[in-house]
Amino acid sequence: MKFDVAIIGSGLAGLSVALHLAQTRKVVVVSKRALLDGASDKAQGGIAAVLDSGDSHEQHISDTLVAGAGLCDEGATRFIVEHGREAIQWLIDQGVPFTRDESAEMGFHLTREGGHGQRRIIHAADATGHAVQVTLEEKVRKHPNITLLEHHYAIDLITSHRLDRKREDGKKATPRCLGLYAQDVNSGKVHTIAADQTVMATGGAGKVYLYTTTPDTATGDGIAMAWRAGCRVANMEFIQFHPTCLYHPYAKSFLISEAVRGEGGLLKLPQGAGAAAGMRFMPAHDKRAELAPRDIVARAIDAEMKKRGLDYVDLDISHQPPEFLKEHFPTIYASCLEFGIDITKQPIPVVPAAHYTCGGVVTDNAGRTDLLGLYAVGETTCTGLHGANRLASNSLLECLVVGRAAAQAIEQEGKVETPPLPAWDESRVSDADEEVVIAHNWDELRRFMWNYVGIVRTTKRLQRAQHRIGLLKEEIDEYYRNFRISRDLLELRNLVEVASLIVKSALSRRESRGLHCSSDYPDTLPKALPTVLSPKRK
Repeated sequence: MKFDVAIIGSGLAGLSVALHLAQTRKVVVVSKRALLDGASDKAQGGIAAVLDSGDSHEQHISDTLVAGAGLCDEGATRFIVEHGREAIQWLIDQGVPFTRDESAEMGFHLTREGGHGQRRIIHAADATGHAVQVTLEEKVRKHPNITLLEHHYAIDLITSHRLDRKREDGKKATPRCLGLYAQDVNSGKVHTIAADQTVMATGGAGKVYLYTTTPDTATGDGIAMAWRAGCRVANMEFIQFHPTCLYHPYAKSFLISEAVRGEGGLLKLPQGAGAAAGMRFMPAHDKRAELAPRDIVARAIDAEMKKRGLDYVDLDISHQPPEFLKEHFPTIYASCLEFGIDITKQPIPVVPAAHYTCGGVVTDNAGRTDLLGLYAVGETTCTGLHGANRLASNSLLECLVVGRAAAQAIEQEGKVETPPLPAWDESRVSDADEEVVIAHNWDELRRFMWNYVGIVRTTKRLQRAQHRIGLLKEEIDEYYRNFRISRDLLELRNLVEVASLIVKSALSRRESRGLHCSSDYPDTLPKALPTVLSPKRK
């Protein structure tokens, strides 16, 4: 299978790159499930951008740098923020139905979220991601230059240095990405996909943790594949734990949007706190209270839960008029009601959960990685925008701005002569007995990552996690070499690789900064330095 551009992933980053390129390129989008099964579709809050004359690029940049705890790349931050309005205009032109407000300058309602000094979040009620993705999905499905391979799992990248390609003068050529291997999940057949350029848009790695707001697709595939192909990764220790995930035995990964606090929601101690029940606690942790950045709010909730032996805390917005809540938060209202919680009358039980991978594959502002012909966009990457803690609603903005820049860079790079690529080795046989071991290892990994590499860390717990990851990697490498691949095996292989990178990065940071909080190193060092890991190319 030969294409001009292969895009791995079907979230906002992947679909926006596909649409920007499809006018001049034959594009394939490889999605391991259906197009809408990724994290972008679940995004509730909205997209941050300067859309009002009372706001400014400087204010948005400043808020981002403050949230990032000194570790943001100011050049990348400025580039992404300054291109925000045109990115939003592109979505409006595509027909995304953002919530209207005729009294606003652009005619759209803007909300405010934690860490933002202004109302600058454009949204579609409380289901922005879904509104955006449904709009783009329709256009992608209709485009004659876009081929969709849904339910196809990317196994690994094909690179020239692995194939030992040499130039005519006998010297080794500059390493280049030539495409990828992808398995049709339904048939089990592995396809060889050749491409002039490959774009990694596979999202984050939230499923490395037991409790997460992320969908089942968030298994760190792009980060692991790029690392194995020889690309650097950075800042993997900074895993954002969203402060407010719905706590209910039958609710799976349901996020309570940041915008609930932005519109006046208050965090309080629940009935289990005894005499302190109903008391607000955020003002005692930070002067910004409920509107403090996510890392501060998540640590405050974690501290209150541990101190008082609580399973959850309450998020109360019942003081707002019922009509206001139903209009602004229809999805949250309806979903909570299904679990017997009426947010117009009752507080919402919430807990922190792994939410966003701030680090990832090192790229420039156009998504270029260390490997020629390989681009990366979205949560898979580390552009430098998020630093040590992502500011709310900056993630979809990054997808749009860097996605467009990557498409422009690919067009400038032009077409490349790709040599014939070898087919996948189908000789390995499956062994049903091994599936039980894979499931067990998956569960073990996610549990010890939650317990040892969570919101607050110690060196001893990190070392314990590193030891267990080493043992798991040996087992998984053996399965991968000897047995026919399956989706569960591939996802576990990638998750263990990413877990190793998270722990290695965390052990190397001897301070507490942003999302990385160490009991052994509670102070923040005077100079903020990124954690950059470089693989050995095989």
